[in-house]
Amino acid sequence: MKTKTKEITPTPGINKTGRTRLAAIFRWPLLLTLLILPQMVQAQWTATVGAQTDDKGIQALAFLPNEIWIHAGDRITWTWQADETHTVTFLRAGQVRPDFHVGCPGFSSDPAIFDGSTCVTTPEMGKGQTFTVIFPTAGNFKLVCLIHANMDGRIHVLPASEPLPHTQAFYDEQAASRSDELLSDGQKMKPQEVPNSPLGVTAGIAEITGTAGGTETIAAVRFSHENIRIHAGQTVEWDAQGPLHPHTITFGPEPVDLMNPSPDVTVDQDGARHAIIASTADRVHHSGVSRTARAATVAPWRDTFSRHFPEPRNLPLHLRPA
Repeated sequence: MKTKTKEITPTPGINKTGRTRLAAIFRWPLLLTLLILPQMVQAQWTATVGAQTDDKGIQALAFLPNEIWIHAGDRITWTWQADETHTVTFLRAGQVRPDFHVGCPGFSSDPAIFDGSTCVTTPEMGKGQTFTVIFPTAGNFKLVCLIHANMDGRIHVLPASEPLPHTQAFYDEQAASRSDELLSDGQKMKPQEVPNSPLGVTAGIAEITGTAGGTETIAAVRFSHENIRIHAGQTVEWDAQGPLHPHTITFGPEPVDLMNPSPDVTVDQDGARHAIIASTADRVHHSGVSRTARAATVAPWRDTFSRHFPEPRNLPLHLRPA
């Protein structure tokens, strides 16, 4: 019995070499897809820096939210929501906290990559600005603001195989809720009376608070009295009740150098700063009234500044963070 064999006729126009070439053509897109896919699944997260009331008088010095869980390879973009300036900073383990004017030294490009081996920081930035950090390796990292000591947070970077506890929607809701809470608490803060000073004015109030993720500060950036009427020859004393949050007190235009007081500011025997204003042409600037400024002299929790007015005058006064 003869076995019939069926002869397979090649498809016209495609030989063995052609089929090999065709397979290679389809193989390259597959390889490219496999290479690109891990980058596509790396998530983009968002968070905010700071918050403020409409009149800017109450500032929430906080990262919102101040605790985030992400996967290795993910990135977070922070957006500044307040006029008060802040930094987004990640320091190396054991690194001494640098001055915010100096940076790591220097400042990081955007986007920055942080794996714990090198410092990453922005310069001081304000409302509307953004900065992105990519986290390529797993670990728990502390986020700080170099300008405000009691403002920090935590970023937990998990291996890609571990599930994340929260979504972006959760963090958005948490940030909005915490922002409202901090600003509401700030509007309820009341200044204490300036001790032994019938003409005392409070120059800012602040309160340190926090969550499991880190510390936050609520600051009332305003004087306790919008206007004060005195007689010629009387002295007004400004008292800071904001921990670690100094302010300037300035009569006249704001100087370019906010960090150093004007030459006519002297130090009294009790450690308080003092100046005399004799005319509307006088320009007086005190660079930093804060609770801690006099810790080495008299009071570790309060700083005062007084000005003597020998002549009748109407004088504008400016308060701003130092």
